[in-house]
Amino acid sequence: MKRVLHITYDMGIGGTEQVINQLIRGIDKTAVEHRICCIEGGVGAIGLTMQQQGVAIDILSRQPGFDWALIKGIRKLIKSHRIDIVHCHQYTPWVYGWFAALGTKARVIFTEHGRFYPDRHRYKAWLLNKLMAATTYKITAISKATAAALVQYEFIPADKIDVVYNGIEPLVSAKDGTEKARQELGIQPEQRVIGTVARLDPIKNQTLLINAFAQLTTEFPDLVLLIVGDGPERDNLEQLADNLGLKNKVIFAGFKSPPTDYMALMALFLLPSLSEGTSMTLLEAMSLGIPCLVSGVGGNPEVIHRPELGEVFALTNSQALAAIIQRWLIKDSASQSKLQRQQIFQQTFSVEVMSQHYQRYYQMANRSQET
Repeated sequence: MKRVLHITYDMGIGGTEQVINQLIRGIDKTAVEHRICCIEGGVGAIGLTMQQQGVAIDILSRQPGFDWALIKGIRKLIKSHRIDIVHCHQYTPWVYGWFAALGTKARVIFTEHGRFYPDRHRYKAWLLNKLMAATTYKITAISKATAAALVQYEFIPADKIDVVYNGIEPLVSAKDGTEKARQELGIQPEQRVIGTVARLDPIKNQTLLINAFAQLTTEFPDLVLLIVGDGPERDNLEQLADNLGLKNKVIFAGFKSPPTDYMALMALFLLPSLSEGTSMTLLEAMSLGIPCLVSGVGGNPEVIHRPELGEVFALTNSQALAAIIQRWLIKDSASQSKLQRQQIFQQTFSVEVMSQHYQRYYQMANRSQET
């Protein structure tokens, strides 16, 4: 039995947290024992659910500045629980996890889940990054774009980085659940739905989506825009919809977990983000067989890599996006390619595929340690 300590900021609601959850659920429990260390003083919603399911979660509180006490706390966990693998999720957890593992038998794996927008060079960490990369057993990135950012901004050698795409369990929608969601939102059976599921944040660029939608309502009077999610931009987005006369056409459903029945209402899924790693909601839409229109940033083009999956668009203006949406509404290829989209998802972005990669890393790390 190999013991893995996952180090992350917290286990709130986000892509990194979902990946850790899926990974722990997907890996053979007879081969690997997991625990999680949250370094920001809290567990979070996903973490609370995982605790109820029996996953051990340790909570430490990172202090301002470089926190040597945090390193000591992580190191104590590594030794007391006889940890074999320290799997660090994101850059800062990697720094602390790497220092904590020094001098122990634990091997370090670092996974970069995405980059801040706009990205920046970390010149002050140039020497440290080189040293950490050279002595970290495995570095992975969730997309080729994320891997390229590690090379460009963190000075990590490209040959040290493996790309492992996020994987999820496919969403399964039931007709009665979808109909209940339709009635809850007041969407009529004859209305067509396009939409998105994302945090309501400037980086998700829902403003572009609402402006594009406003240009479609004359030609498609039965069309509604469904926005599932919550966040700091909600008031501004609702005000924009009102100003454009779309109060009854743009539906803000709020945060939904899981979003399955709401997403299943959508004829098109849209993701106009300014920055992405490998979007979990994009994978969820893909697993339901929904055609996806996505901005050409980060890992989006790597997910929507075949024409039957959807289309990648340039972040130019709302008129261009409206034209693309219009073309897909007329094309209406959802039924003819739904099964194909789901098959591509299963082959590339399933939790089984992702888990196989990491379970192999865990096993290989320990073998190399024993030789």
